[in-house]
Amino acid sequence: MKKGIATVAQLDTFDEFIDARSPAEFEEDHIPGAISCPVLDNEQRAIVGTIYKQQSAFDARRIGAAMVAENIARHLRERFQDKPKDWRPLVYCWRGGQRSGSFVTWLRLIGWDACQLEGGYKNWRRMVVTELETLPQRFDLRVLCGATGSGKTRVLEQLAALGAQVLDLEDLAAHKGSVLGALPDRPQPTQKSFETRLYEKLHGFDPAHPVFVEAESRKIGRIHLPEGLIAHMRASPCVAIEATRDARIEFLVRDYDYLGDDVPDLQNRINFLRGLQSNEIIDRWKDLARQQDLHTLYGEFIDLHYDPLYHRSQNRNFARFPEAPSFACNDLTPAGIRELAERILAAQP
Repeated sequence: MKKGIATVAQLDTFDEFIDARSPAEFEEDHIPGAISCPVLDNEQRAIVGTIYKQQSAFDARRIGAAMVAENIARHLRERFQDKPKDWRPLVYCWRGGQRSGSFVTWLRLIGWDACQLEGGYKNWRRMVVTELETLPQRFDLRVLCGATGSGKTRVLEQLAALGAQVLDLEDLAAHKGSVLGALPDRPQPTQKSFETRLYEKLHGFDPAHPVFVEAESRKIGRIHLPEGLIAHMRASPCVAIEATRDARIEFLVRDYDYLGDDVPDLQNRINFLRGLQSNEIIDRWKDLARQQDLHTLYGEFIDLHYDPLYHRSQNRNFARFPEAPSFACNDLTPAGIRELAERILAAQP
């Protein structure tokens, strides 16, 4: 390998990852643990790109070089003055081109053994996509099933607290999965960022022990699950939670309490169900939302929407659901969920 160049396979040999791309590119996705040190910010990148297209490559390089030099100098002054002589950073840009190359040149001139990532972020992204096709199959998944309101995500959290390996896809996707699932304080990540987080999470698991995961459809909000993962989930052993209707309603009222704080938003989400329910039902649900009668509203959601959908989808999509051990539950308070998680964990072979 050429001196000053490293491959994706050598990531573990570096002390720090430096992302030389623009802040917008970094925000969309980046190598886990990387710090953002753009050699061109969002506006500068747009300016240089426009000059390249409308004038010439030479003019773009001439003007861009001054911007790059100023930004690298600032990063050296503000971010790296305390780094020891044996510090070994890896720098990457989109394709392993001039942005990361310029940065590495200066770092190596100083005396650090800095390297440029061959192929840049593009190679990292290609590796993640390829790995996610087969990586999930290395693990013994246990798919937690249960109708909406059964507290599956909270059970996963308790299983993790009890020492089990847990893949919480809804946490990674920042969405609860249902039509009401958008979170008030967490926007969903980009698809690329979700897949990077998923790849990182899977790599932290021990294949010798089972991994608990919640049954999901192909999409969580606007995030698509990789085909390799969804196929493996649908072929894996299931665990069925059978919670009572009353326990589920009480759980939903607590877990979705924030929906009652924004009636117009709740009514807008209810509108998404038009075509699946009659206009009369949709109008009644919007009126219940206006009255903030969440107990009645969630009870009707369970009876008319969630449960019929659940019974159709589990048997159709999860091949081993009919043989799943069942765990009855009439208490989905935190204490009840912990007791349920303990029973599920104790029953695993």
